[in-house]
Amino acid sequence: MPEFFANWTVQMRKGLLEYCILKSLVQTDRYGYDLARSLASLPGLDTTEGTVYPLLSRLRRNGLLDTRLIESRTGPARKYYSITSRGRTQIALMDAYYQTIQEALLQAERKGENR
Repeated sequence: MPEFFANWTVQMRKGLLEYCILKSLVQTDRYGYDLARSLASLPGLDTTEGTVYPLLSRLRRNGLLDTRLIESRTGPARKYYSITSRGRTQIALMDAYYQTIQEALLQAERKGENR
């Protein structure tokens, strides 16, 4: 893989990970390992727990996520993450921005085809 493309994909993943974390928590609360594992399984994200946990902490510090501990029958208590109302507002803004970019790219592509 050419170096430029490799660097570009790293930057793209960095930008998308916070978005993917928030989107993953819109429907249901999840514990960190489960969330990290599901994100790692998405094609192209190539992420690890070592990347996801610091992002979860930063999103929590920014008021976008809450946490709570729930006892586990099979081991230590699990820290569950839930999206806050502030997080829901943020994901709505991110969704709108993402939609705007997609539409602009499609329009630019169509203009290029008409030339």
